[in-house]
Parts: sequence; C-alpha cells; structure tokens
Amino acid sequence: MAGKRLHPSVQQFKAFVKNNPGLIKEVRDGKATWQELYEDWYLLGEEDSRWESFKDTSTESSKEKTESKSEKSSEWMPKIISMVKNMDQEQLQGQIGNISQAIAAIQGVLSQFQGSQPSSQSPKSNNAPKHPFSFRKD
Repeated sequence: MAGKRLHPSVQQFKAFVKNNPGLIKEVRDGKATWQELYEDWYLLGEEDSRWESFKDTSTESSKEKTESKSEKSSEWMPKIISMVKNMDQEQLQGQIGNISQAIAAIQGVLSQFQGSQPSSQSPKSNNAPKHPFSFRKD
C-alpha cells in the first residue's frame, strides 16, 4: 500500500474509526462489516445518531476494563480456596508420588549419561601418547 494513495474519503473514515474504537469491536464481534460501516458513514455522515453508541463505548470500555480487572483480582483468591477445599487428599498424594517417580527416573537417566562422559574424557585428559610396546634401552 506504500505505492498507492488511499481515496480521501477512506482516509477520513479511518480517522473516524480511530476516534470511535467501538466500531472495531463491532466488526470483531461479527455484528457488522467494514463495508457496511463505511457505507453508513458515507451516506449518513459522522454526526448521525447511529454513531452515538460507538462514541460512548470508548469511555465505557475503559471503565469496564478497570472494573473487570479489579473484579478478576478479587475473585481469584476465593476460587483458589474453594479448589483447595474440594481436593481429594488421596488423589493429590498419588499425583505427587507419580511426579516424584518421574523425577527420579529422569535423574537416573541423567546420572547414567553423566557417568559415561568422564570415562570417555579421561583418555583425552592424559596428553602422553600410549605406546603398545614398551622398549627399554640395554
């Protein structure tokens, strides 16, 4: 699009959408398409009563976001407490045992690999070449 210039009315519509972010939500929710909104904007103009609901949603949406964040942060603690109360202690103990066995198995495999590495590195650490025959001077 860098080479093509947009039609001035499309540029104006883009500016209108930036000022009314509720339109973006309308399209994302599937209630309208960009084509429909553009045609309505082009025919009705920016001052039509149809756009009032979108102008208000930008300020309401920010209020809703702050309210929902505070609700979410205050709701998580009771949820965790209820989850802890509803846990079956025997089932939880069994899961912890399974996890412990899995970790032990992984540690065993790692120790086997670590045990084989030093033996393969020991000849490399000895820099003196080993000769198959030892000759002595008489």
